[in-house]
Amino acid sequence: MNEQDLLREEARLYDHLCEIDWLRAGFEQVKKNRGAPGIDRVTIADFEARLDVELRRLREELVSWTYQPAPVRRVEIPKPGGRGLRLLGVPTVRDRVVQATLKLLLEPLFEPHFSTHSYGFRPGRNQHQAVDAAQKVVTSGKPYVVDLDLEKFFDRIHHDRLVARMSQRVSDQRILRLVGMILRSGVMTDGLVSSTQEGVVQGSPLSPLLSNIVLDELDRELERRGLDFCRFADDCNIFVGSPKAAERVMDSLGRFIEKRLKLKVNREKSQVARSEKVKFLGFTLVQGAVAIAHKAVQSAMAKVKALTPRGTHLTLETTLARINQWYVGWSSYFSLTQYPSQLHKIEAHIRRRLRSRLIDQQKSRRNLYRKLVTRGVSRRQAANAVFSNDQRWALSNTFAVTKAYPNRWFIQDLGQSIRSEQRLPHWFELSLWIRLP
Repeated sequence: MNEQDLLREEARLYDHLCEIDWLRAGFEQVKKNRGAPGIDRVTIADFEARLDVELRRLREELVSWTYQPAPVRRVEIPKPGGRGLRLLGVPTVRDRVVQATLKLLLEPLFEPHFSTHSYGFRPGRNQHQAVDAAQKVVTSGKPYVVDLDLEKFFDRIHHDRLVARMSQRVSDQRILRLVGMILRSGVMTDGLVSSTQEGVVQGSPLSPLLSNIVLDELDRELERRGLDFCRFADDCNIFVGSPKAAERVMDSLGRFIEKRLKLKVNREKSQVARSEKVKFLGFTLVQGAVAIAHKAVQSAMAKVKALTPRGTHLTLETTLARINQWYVGWSSYFSLTQYPSQLHKIEAHIRRRLRSRLIDQQKSRRNLYRKLVTRGVSRRQAANAVFSNDQRWALSNTFAVTKAYPNRWFIQDLGQSIRSEQRLPHWFELSLWIRLP
């Protein structure tokens, strides 16, 4: 396709948006990503049940310019560690279809021009690649990090600057007009609709692309200055060789972001420090080696405690299946750590919580004594452990209890029970225990 054909095709983006096939592709993306209904309470399943009718209706509204994005439904999600609330927005399914289709059409125009140092919400790029890149920079001799925190980034994006930035690559003015309508569609909270004069909705299909378009200007400025950096969405770390250089970069970039990009730097959360003191995507770099950040380990410990409560009615097999469901994803993400002892610590904590629960199930110390002896513990060892003043948490870490319920028991006996209860195939193995000898 020559340059004239390409320009002609770009000028017809809105025409493609109005095609049923493109809208159907947008719906498939919405269905894949799942999600809750918007203010009209129409679910993805409801929309799919009358898909042809809904897509034709959307097409007619887009062609006639009678389409009007509905306000998004406000959802408040607690931030990790109880640090306030994260404000999310849930568009209606039909609006998500339009936005997902827009993303499919716009992404090929912007993606090839984004910085190689940007990793968030981009095809074929992920957090692990960003952490790997950061590690390479640190080990090259730049251990000091400028950790920039943009205060309420998504809520402060300047609409006019965003649309102007988009217009540099989007020649179809109808697309820009529609994006402006989506940005100003409003938010419904407790039945009341408020207008949106700035910001983009966290939780909409189009927002990740729009955020990258905004922050691409920051990427270009960093590249122009010859700085090494890694950015994932609004999480940006810049690496330099000395603390003085880091302070200079922090000051000058703060001015650039606030005056040029019309965003705000959170001075309290932003910092200049060595890499081992900075958290990036849940990891930290200790003398150039990748480790799980301390806060992430603490959060995992809290999650284990929540999944193994006292006095629960759930069977041990069900509890372990739920733990495993969470831990599969968690350990897969944090498998990048070069300190495997961190994962072993979590796994040991899980087993201790379960042993503590096994102790509690015996109801009395005499019953526990008999159980331990039945499971191969000598009478003397069992008596020394059980008839002490130790409570169940201390007992869970004694030699007698760990001998009665060794690591292999969680794989063989309990694992077999879970396979039977959940009708899993005989070859299924709980990934939680795969690393154990």
